[in-house]
Amino acid sequence: MVVTFFGHKDTPKSIETVLRANLIGLIENYGATEFYVGNNGKFDVMVYRQLEELSQIYPITYSIVLAYLPVEKNEYFDFTNTIYPEGIETVPKRFAISRRNKWMIQRADVVVTYVTNNFGGAYQFKSIAGKEGKRIIELSE
Repeated sequence: MVVTFFGHKDTPKSIETVLRANLIGLIENYGATEFYVGNNGKFDVMVYRQLEELSQIYPITYSIVLAYLPVEKNEYFDFTNTIYPEGIETVPKRFAISRRNKWMIQRADVVVTYVTNNFGGAYQFKSIAGKEGKRIIELSE
């Protein structure tokens, strides 16, 4: 099972406990083994940190899916587990995150989200995932 994530760039740290519990549930109860996460905000940092820790306990793999190649070192990500979707280099930079997010949705069975309003990128991609029939786990509820 493949899982991907969308959440607000300013997601509160308090959600991390709920995130971890849901990740463990997906791994132990549903056989989730592969995880794709972006690198554009606090929610992604929390997901990455939890996946890094859980990979020491469970036989899972996780990848940071890049929208564009980083030009400088990032304090939150070490970029060792990265994927750069084929063809994304031809996409104008302002559309690269959208293309990357659609790439992640296409490959996912489950989408875990933290969405508290009905606008913005996290909301948009949660909606797309729903329209494509993906199972959505909303952490803000």
